[in-house]
Amino acid sequence: MPAVDLNSDLGEGYGVWRLGDDAEMLEIVTSANIACGFHAGDPSTLRSVCIDAVSKHVRIGAQVSYPDLAGFGRRRIDMAPRELTDAVLYQLGALDAFAQVAGSEVSYVKPHGALYHAACAEREVADALVEAISDYDHSMAVLGLPGSALLKSAEDAGLDVAAEAFADRAYNEDGTLVPRGHDGAVLTDPQAIAERAVHMVMTQTVTSQSGRTLSVPLRSLCVHGDTPGAVNIARSVRNALEAEGIGIYSFT
Repeated sequence: MPAVDLNSDLGEGYGVWRLGDDAEMLEIVTSANIACGFHAGDPSTLRSVCIDAVSKHVRIGAQVSYPDLAGFGRRRIDMAPRELTDAVLYQLGALDAFAQVAGSEVSYVKPHGALYHAACAEREVADALVEAISDYDHSMAVLGLPGSALLKSAEDAGLDVAAEAFADRAYNEDGTLVPRGHDGAVLTDPQAIAERAVHMVMTQTVTSQSGRTLSVPLRSLCVHGDTPGAVNIARSVRNALEAEGIGIYSFT
């Protein structure tokens, strides 16, 4: 039977503002994409989530982003390649400090929001991001869309790569995600998402919003932590996968 990793975006609170239930999600997922302070995540939040992840044997990943606290990292920022490399390097060092103090390390990188989409589509952005990862720690893996510029750049640099699919997001015909502002972009029905997740893992395909079957050779499955009812959705996905005998393990 196949196996899959479950990843989720965590540590996205800031100060008194909280988003999602990190503690509950860490009971379900096997990899945590932890914010690094540029789109969300204050130092105390990062430290707390790293400690909790280590205690629950969840792998720590750096969810790097554009410097965009006000826009939650969902706005594209035009940065020179060297400037972007340095911004990513800064974030890796910040999160890795808390991971090391917690007794672990950052084992992979997954960009957030606008940086994720830009790096998956544009080789120049992907190369700037991958340069930071290679310079900091060549053992770190890179998580992204299958066939994307990000994974191609990482492969060319000799980094381990992992393709992911999104259980709770709609797809365009070209394999990209339907933008969040469009109708039906974010799925919220736990049972439907769970059934879709099983189908994705078992067939390595996903059906686009228009009905086209797309190949998604995934090693990891993302369940977002900020969707309404996220914990219930993630638990439904995990239960459905386990009911089918699918192994659930971190990809690193």
